[in-house]
Amino acid sequence: MILATEKRVLFTVITEATLEQPLLRELDRLGVRGYTISDARGKGNRGVRDAAWGETANIRIEVICTRELAERVLEFLHKHYYANYAMVAFVQDVEVIRLDKF
Repeated sequence: MILATEKRVLFTVITEATLEQPLLRELDRLGVRGYTISDARGKGNRGVRDAAWGETANIRIEVICTRELAERVLEFLHKHYYANYAMVAFVQDVEVIRLDKF
């Protein structure tokens, strides 16, 4: 059995855990219908970040949505957060079933 799929994008942002609540409010305001959040750790140009210590904790927010919505969110993040916070964001093409969820 082959399931029918629809094209969407997976928008991912990895950033400082202290931004979680403000970012979630903005995602809601921008029209995001759902998201997944997980702890993240790693190393980048702002040093080592681990999920165990509040001030250095990172989160990963993932959203499946239309490309247009992902671009609106990216533009907002770039304008309001990129200059002053540890943050990386990327978009990938995905195919989903249960399109009504996205």
